[in-house]
Amino acid sequence: RHYDVQLIGGMILHQGQIAEMKTGEGKTLVATLPLYLNALERQGAHLVTPNDYLSKVGVQWMGMVYHALGLTVGVIQSAAADPDRSSFLFDPDYPSADDRYLNLRPVSRREAYQADITYGTNNEFGFDYLRDNMARDLSQCVQRGLHYAIVDEVDNILIDEARTPLIISGPAHEDSENYIRMAQVVRALNPEDYEIGEKERMISLTEVGLAHVEEMLGVELSDPERPEDVTPEQARLMGFLEQALRAQHLFHRNKEYIVQSGEVIIVDEFTGRMMPGRRWSDGLHQAVEAKEGVKVQAENITHATITIQNYFRMYNK
Repeated sequence: RHYDVQLIGGMILHQGQIAEMKTGEGKTLVATLPLYLNALERQGAHLVTPNDYLSKVGVQWMGMVYHALGLTVGVIQSAAADPDRSSFLFDPDYPSADDRYLNLRPVSRREAYQADITYGTNNEFGFDYLRDNMARDLSQCVQRGLHYAIVDEVDNILIDEARTPLIISGPAHEDSENYIRMAQVVRALNPEDYEIGEKERMISLTEVGLAHVEEMLGVELSDPERPEDVTPEQARLMGFLEQALRAQHLFHRNKEYIVQSGEVIIVDEFTGRMMPGRRWSDGLHQAVEAKEGVKVQAENITHATITIQNYFRMYNK
């Protein structure tokens, strides 16, 4: 039988409130009460843990309880280490050669989510949600509706780790030729072709400068009579041009950045420290690379992103 303090903890969690319990008061067993009760609606109940180990051990430890009550329980693990060992169903009759995966039968992600109760980490639940939103067909989605969740170590997950959003990104179209071409164009400009606002760190072409650029490129970038009728291609070229201008006149080598081993490395303006791995966004980094004559690396664009707080806000309870 659960202790009184565990029964009270279970009631609090069922009401959607925060239960704070001391070490040793048995949170693992407490969670079985509201998970079972809310899983009876057959819409799925999730237990969210801070790491893979706690998810896996929680299912192995409490799986017998759910099994005895006639419910199925799954666990999702990070697929990074081994994609074949990223989702399981609790099965007391499943023989496992590896003691670490005792009573865990490997299944597809979708099957693990179809279980009445699913254990996993906040990152795995969040990234599965993002991947489902990028899927081309419903058959490729793994999650079902977000019905009920218990968040273990809620202070850690919703405060400490929540400032960094979950992001799925990928390379953008290869545009290195445009960056190199625009870097050559802005080098050939005269001082009267542009205006610099040092204080606002802004730079813009004058009418003379725009005509000069159009002459060099052999294309019209805008219609002076109807400036609002800009084609997508003209807007795209203007974007490359603006970043090339900024790279040439507002960003200086050995001040805002250095070039080391054929790479442009940002220098922190407050500390003066190098920040390898960090890159300016919106094509600025590529424009600086083109200016310095190093390899222009493909830009990364964000395909899907969500904060942990906003993800959990979507659960019914």
